[in-house]
Amino acid sequence: MSERTEHTTGTAEPLGRAAGAEPVAAAARAESADSATEAFVAHRNLLFTVAYEMLGSAADAEDVLQETWLRWAAVDPATVREERAYLVRIVTRQALDRMRALGRRKESYVGPWLPEPLLTAPDVAEDVELADSLSMAMLLVMETLAPVERAVFVLREVFALDYDEIAEAVGRSPAAVRQLAYRARAHVAARRPRGAVSPDQTRAALRAFQRAVETGELQSLLDVLAPEVVALSDGGGVKHALLRPIVGADKVARLLAGGWWRRDADRSVEPVQINGGPGLVVRVDGEVDGVVAVRVENGFVTGAYHVRNPEKLSRVARETAVSR
Repeated sequence: MSERTEHTTGTAEPLGRAAGAEPVAAAARAESADSATEAFVAHRNLLFTVAYEMLGSAADAEDVLQETWLRWAAVDPATVREERAYLVRIVTRQALDRMRALGRRKESYVGPWLPEPLLTAPDVAEDVELADSLSMAMLLVMETLAPVERAVFVLREVFALDYDEIAEAVGRSPAAVRQLAYRARAHVAARRPRGAVSPDQTRAALRAFQRAVETGELQSLLDVLAPEVVALSDGGGVKHALLRPIVGADKVARLLAGGWWRRDADRSVEPVQINGGPGLVVRVDGEVDGVVAVRVENGFVTGAYHVRNPEKLSRVARETAVSR
């Protein structure tokens, strides 16, 4: 009897410790998951902005964020020195993978390809560097970079990461990253839009452009368009759009005045902030028909980027939060 009692007593104690340890381990896992979620949410806008600037597509950027979260949730927090850098590294690698697939998609795209427009808050324009990097004109310039060059340019010039951090993100040595950054910077500098403009000049140019396209009055358009203005449009093969860029104030003015806008329906034009800069949302019969991002330099419109592809218009119904 006593031997049986000793046997029972001897096994009960370790069983008790194991049973008590399980709730502790579960609590630790829950705490770790909560911490991972908090870190991801805290940096989500930054991560979206990195992915979007690399891809030019909000839909693909959201997919990249989903993949980033799945990988981040599987990471042991004890192995992470700096959460922001680690998350940026994950999102950069996922975006680079996505860029290859997106490149193949663009090769079969019908007509000119333009970035997916974002409706942004007015305060985005106050961060001049961020607004410039988000602009349609700059995103099109970055389209001419190789994928790794684009990643390096975005991380260095827009988000000011050091070369060691970027090297880890793109899988290159710091010395190689410096060379990539130098080449990308020179490439962009030779092609980027130039000319500073005050907020007042921007608003005045946008109002004049809006009035001109609403009325179709040719002289009003000529007064606000720069001599070298470029007009591009993207219908994705679904909506009518230009098949090639139109260059020059006279050609662009006649295009706008002569039918680029549908005049056989109830049409309205609303000024908004698109990608951190001036833009217009065009509605036909109450439905969003397109978005025009307007590039203003030295008080004149130098670029009009007209997106009509319905698949690219979901981000103009509400503001998208971006940050750096």
